[in-house]
Amino acid sequence: MNFTPNRDKALMILQKEISVFVYDAVQLEGYNFTLPEIQTLLEGITVGGHKISDQQIAINQAEAWKLLIYWIKNNDFAITIPKLQQLHAIAGKEEALNWGNFRTGPVAIAGTDYLPPPAETLNECFDVMLTSLREKEDIWEKAISLFLQMARNQFFYDVNKRMGRFMMNGFLISHGYPPINLPASKKLEFNQLMLDYYPTGDEAGMQEFMKSCIKPIHLEIMAKG
Repeated sequence: MNFTPNRDKALMILQKEISVFVYDAVQLEGYNFTLPEIQTLLEGITVGGHKISDQQIAINQAEAWKLLIYWIKNNDFAITIPKLQQLHAIAGKEEALNWGNFRTGPVAIAGTDYLPPPAETLNECFDVMLTSLREKEDIWEKAISLFLQMARNQFFYDVNKRMGRFMMNGFLISHGYPPINLPASKKLEFNQLMLDYYPTGDEAGMQEFMKSCIKPIHLEIMAKG
């Protein structure tokens, strides 16, 4: 469906569905909160039956969204290392090793023999990523590629896929496109496609999958006055 890019509409869509985005993000990471529990947490009320540390992870995601929205509203969103690290300092707080900074050592990805690039090359990898994005014309494909390359490079010790989705959506919304949410119901398909993607870097399968996660109602909202 064709639509005229509109940043305000795209932001409205995100802000109305923040709790859903947080819910799916934590579910994908194996934290079994219900949507009402997430909505309660985001209202500043703790919920029973969950570790405080698990609740903090959910709250961190909401706080990261708040910062992202602030940047977009103030025309301050940018794909830079300082922005990435500032966002990770919130999203990865108390969860990732050395949150807010690029990793300084090697990491592995469960389920694949693919090894992310050495830590000493991450700044160079970031520049290569930006160059590859400039070579793409389609906004959807640029945004999804940003997510995929961030996941593959593993710039941080942890919270890489979530960071990639934050930046993907920051890019989309700042260009007036609606955000893409990855529903927890597609977790199995997502995990398998990512394991196929890591060793080759071939984005075709994941590009198609992520585009399938664009909600038709969001496109309708964007297309109508």
